[in-house]
Amino acid sequence: MDQTKAPLFAAIAGHLKGNPTSFHVPGHKSVPPAENADSAVFFRGALALDLTELPGLDDLHHPQGAILEAEKLAAACFGADETHFLVGGSTSGNLALILAVCAANDLIITQRNVHKSVLNGLMLAEASVVFLPPKIDPRTGVACGVEPEAVRAALTRFPEAKAVLLTNPNYYGMAMDLRAITEMVHSFGKPVLVDEAHGAHFAFHPGLPPSALSCGADAAVQSTHKLLSAMTMGAMLHLQGDLLDRESIRWHLAALQSSSPSYPIMASLDLARREAALYGRDKIAQGLAAVETFHRLLAEMPWFYAEAQASRQPAFFARDPFKVILHDRTGTISGPQLLAELARDGCFAEMADPLNTVVVFSLHSTAADAVKLARSLRRISADWRLAKKELPVFAANNNIYTPFANIQSLSTVSFREWRRLQRKADATVAVKLHSAIGCRSAEAVIPYPPGIPLVYPGEIITPEAVAAIDQLSACETRFQGCSDPTANTVNIFKMTMQK
Repeated sequence: MDQTKAPLFAAIAGHLKGNPTSFHVPGHKSVPPAENADSAVFFRGALALDLTELPGLDDLHHPQGAILEAEKLAAACFGADETHFLVGGSTSGNLALILAVCAANDLIITQRNVHKSVLNGLMLAEASVVFLPPKIDPRTGVACGVEPEAVRAALTRFPEAKAVLLTNPNYYGMAMDLRAITEMVHSFGKPVLVDEAHGAHFAFHPGLPPSALSCGADAAVQSTHKLLSAMTMGAMLHLQGDLLDRESIRWHLAALQSSSPSYPIMASLDLARREAALYGRDKIAQGLAAVETFHRLLAEMPWFYAEAQASRQPAFFARDPFKVILHDRTGTISGPQLLAELARDGCFAEMADPLNTVVVFSLHSTAADAVKLARSLRRISADWRLAKKELPVFAANNNIYTPFANIQSLSTVSFREWRRLQRKADATVAVKLHSAIGCRSAEAVIPYPPGIPLVYPGEIITPEAVAAIDQLSACETRFQGCSDPTANTVNIFKMTMQK
């Protein structure tokens, strides 16, 4: 296929060149709100693209023209049999996959450290799930992927499982041995679904981990906006093989996504695909050169640790060099403190946990960006006198809590049962977090970012989970999924209260 084309963007541009007069929604008529200088500068161009299902612009939920052609180009570009544009982020793709695969009480196998959208999909499907404990990287304390043998053990014990759903890479760019897992899962006749939100760029350069599709995954959901160049909320769902019901997936996508999808987002997906297909390898190489520049400059500040190599580690198979995990080896500055200090210099990092700060480079990062970041770290080093501090010899990180480690035995969790209990009047009560240890949670506790639940509904609240929540709360982390966004209190099921 001709990857130089951007058929949806071309259709929009052609429509606008005709000097159209709008007698249709949206109501802004391409006029910035409360017309003033700032709104005109920032919004006029975007609003011109904000169209609807007009003649020649196709329909996302029944594509026959420009959108269908754009999706076929994307499938060819990313190596899929079929690709669907998503305007609700990877969340909408994860939800559609789970609901298409699982009916009520059907079983799915997944790792414990999945994104909250997977948890929400399981709850909406009222599915049963087997959670696999992730491996923990001892240096950073980060929960990574799962081992092939853990997946094999789960499939052997639960042959009725409908699918295996994995997150690869994790938020920190750490990837598991996905090819080995996929081949093994397929030997059981089961499909592999991959939340590849942070790996849309993997297919375009050999210096990156292999993509989910190249590893044989049956479905991959990618946030094209994260490391490629689509607008925020722009994502894609890629399908291959014959183990999934594609018609059911299409139906659920139409049901879950807006009937008025964003044309600017869809056009940006079309353009991001074209850029990746034509220039992806070269632009990624330029971005990787910026990363290398940063690591060279960081070597002058040995009190900061950042993994420079993409080699295999005990807890993960490969890593994305665009995700740089920074932490202060002297223990002087926490992850959130470093995040705030960088922002003072106009360097806005992606996220922080109590130990680490994650900075994200991409195919559009430059050497100047790397120099600016290093300059900020030098200023922080001077202000905090880090060069004067002692550098400890590395030891496995025993100070980071691992709240998922308690799930060692393979057992099913029925979200249908916990949803039934949640709906019962007076079934739950709010208690102080530390009083909830040993009780079953009636809600999720999800630090955001990264959006990975520490506690899910129906799970026994462990001392490790409470310790992790305490540690995050001390860093002023906000929580989603729970009625108290500070997580000082949590809702539990009354029937599990212990005196």
